[in-house]
Amino acid sequence: MIKYFNSRVKMLNIFDLKLLQATVIFFAIIIVKLIPRILEIDIWWFVVLLVLCLIKPFYVFFFRKV
Repeated sequence: MIKYFNSRVKMLNIFDLKLLQATVIFFAIIIVKLIPRILEIDIWWFVVLLVLCLIKPFYVFFFRKV
């Protein structure tokens, strides 16, 4: 199944990926508008989540050998 999705993702170009990123941003805005208490969460939780989500892509991009 992972091979199938990898082959499908390889068909996307940079414009498609940027459209997907915009979609996720707009989805997040909708969620925040529906549940405004999310904005009351301390900023440091978002910073920690950002760093946790950034670790693997950062490693793959800069340190993984091809």
